[in-house]
Amino acid sequence: MKRNSQRGSAMLITLILMAALLAGAAVLVSLQLAANKNTDLTRTGMTALYCAEAGLTITRATISANQETWSDYLGTGNEPTWLSALNHDVDGDGTGPDYKVTLEDNFDETTGGDIPAVDKDNRIFLVSRCIDTRFADTPREIRELVNYALITNCYNSQRGGCGGNGNMN
Repeated sequence: MKRNSQRGSAMLITLILMAALLAGAAVLVSLQLAANKNTDLTRTGMTALYCAEAGLTITRATISANQETWSDYLGTGNEPTWLSALNHDVDGDGTGPDYKVTLEDNFDETTGGDIPAVDKDNRIFLVSRCIDTRFADTPREIRELVNYALITNCYNSQRGGCGGNGNMN
């Protein structure tokens, strides 16, 4: 019997090429999965940011109206009780509160160290955090420095008049 001169070299080359193609495909799939995960994290991060912004928008007027009780909540990390009447379910899914707003004092002491529970200049930080469990991987927080000044009416007969222009007598 005559022996076959082909010894399987074509089969070996085919196997090597197939292994290289499979490895390349695995790398491409891995890169695509990583890109998809990054895209998803970016999307959920933006949604969490919008959630925190909504918390600030919803609570600004109520915080302004309760300026006299700010000191009770400054620096405690607790949301003021008078904010509980507001709707905290921004997306309306009924799964609970989506945001939490707390009050923090700015560094307003002119001498000595900061006293976080005392506001001296009517400026505080509103801190809104998105606490929706869907965004646990991408928590977002917004800090906004606000200045709420009491509005007073100026009467011409006041001492100094309006804007310090005399008392109009």
